[in-house]
Amino acid sequence: MKDQFYILVACTLASVMLAVIIVLLIGLFDARVDNDKIFAILAPAFQTVVGCFVGILGGRAMKDDKKPPE
Repeated sequence: MKDQFYILVACTLASVMLAVIIVLLIGLFDARVDNDKIFAILAPAFQTVVGCFVGILGGRAMKDDKKPPE
């Protein structure tokens, strides 16, 4: 069960990061979009997503460490 949770979190993080990178690349090559505004919008969103998943994985790891050995 624990391994499935980590795999789910890792796959979700990877898919979100891939989507952000694809949108960034599409915006960079679109002549109607100002490139400076792309980075201003996506950088905080990207950092929030990465921080959230790092917090989830770190919290799960700390919770698992406190269990008494069986």
